[in-house]
Amino acid sequence: MYDLVIRNGRLVTPDRIYEADIAIQDGKYAAFLAAGTKAEAKETIDAKGNYVFPGIIDCHAHLNEPGFEYREDFETGSRAAAVAGCTTLIDMPLNNDPSLMNKEIFDLKMGKISKHSVIDYALWGGLVGDYDDKPDSVKNNMNDLVDLHNCGVAAFKGFTCPNGNLFPTVNMGNVRKALEVLKPYNALCGFHCEEYGQVLEREKEAKAKEGRTNEQKIRDFLDSHDVWTEYVATKNVIDMARATGGRVHICHVSHPMVAQVVKDAIHEGLPITAETCPHYLGFTEDFVFEKGAPAKCTPPMRTKEDMEKMWDYVLDGTLSCVGSDHSPAADEEKDNATKDIWHAWGGLNAIQFFLPMMFDMVVNKKGLSPTLIAKVMDYNPAKIFGLYGRKGAFELGFDGDVVIVDPNKAWKVDQTKLLTKGHVSCFDGQEGKGAPTCTIIRGKVVALDGMYKEEAVGYGEYITPVK
Repeated sequence: MYDLVIRNGRLVTPDRIYEADIAIQDGKYAAFLAAGTKAEAKETIDAKGNYVFPGIIDCHAHLNEPGFEYREDFETGSRAAAVAGCTTLIDMPLNNDPSLMNKEIFDLKMGKISKHSVIDYALWGGLVGDYDDKPDSVKNNMNDLVDLHNCGVAAFKGFTCPNGNLFPTVNMGNVRKALEVLKPYNALCGFHCEEYGQVLEREKEAKAKEGRTNEQKIRDFLDSHDVWTEYVATKNVIDMARATGGRVHICHVSHPMVAQVVKDAIHEGLPITAETCPHYLGFTEDFVFEKGAPAKCTPPMRTKEDMEKMWDYVLDGTLSCVGSDHSPAADEEKDNATKDIWHAWGGLNAIQFFLPMMFDMVVNKKGLSPTLIAKVMDYNPAKIFGLYGRKGAFELGFDGDVVIVDPNKAWKVDQTKLLTKGHVSCFDGQEGKGAPTCTIIRGKVVALDGMYKEEAVGYGEYITPVK
């Protein structure tokens, strides 16, 4: 007798959609049965002909614990993710105090987050440069990278643009050194690519302008983070991969010109991967003018023409995965009444509608197959971040993660009803079709019909790369 059988579903893989029943035993996929096969189980769920995915992996999310729990913590962020169909997320090492930069901080972080995550999680480790306001003895964390790798972090994250002293910017010397240190371990280094000097100088010049209207300030902000800042930093980081042979991941690509640089590097045979986000595939800089502070993020959203061209690079596999880049804020940090674009927090509250927004864009707006979602939100991130073997595919012995998606289920973002700690989202009022009805992790239902299960709090496990 199986623990759980999911019947009458249409299973979605990167290559096909087919009818089958799923049997889960001891938290693992135990059998994939021909539709209608009689099989005894302690629990049965009827998928009612809906799409069934092997969970969703969010490869880029900021849950801000420890240190900035007033913005988000693992309980609030993971419960929203569960409702969105996410079964595994990879948490970013920054927007924390302290950020995840060494084993001591790893132990501190695990002591907190392991107690209340609803979903399974992996971690990005930090990759930081020198502190400007600390003694000379306090420098970058190049000597801590191997220890963090041994703690099981899935990847390492660095910023090439001005980022403050909680998570200091890396220069190309830091990038090269980190890739040299981590190459023997085949570890992945991801980067927020905007070139430091351009951003610093362009922001300084823009902020010095007097008497600017709110619309003019938004224009100045967008121009300060134009494509050239992203393009130059991406080329520089790729050059360091070329010099060292180390694995590089370009985070949240926003523009087709940058995607083309990545594509050329991949065709050259360099160990490069890249991601994008729903807001770069479905929204433009006009959205920033409309929404103001709630829509501030970096890199910013681009033009309509740029947005449409980005899809070409998703379809050809250059942008091999999609992450939410959920980077929440306290409500007052995104308040248009008190914060202009320069003083607002830079990040989007995006995790609760991560899958619904992508499903609507892929299937309804673009007329594409749901198999694309299985590729960029399941299989590819599992392979890139070392989770394949447990996550990302319908394979015997993998974790029994399932999200059932009703393609006709209407949804609408109502920021007053978000399960995240913050309740300001630029996506407020957005609507579409295609939403999860049931989220299952290792055979346990953690979310049902738009609400997480209280008993699932603390159920999430720390997932490390498969050896």
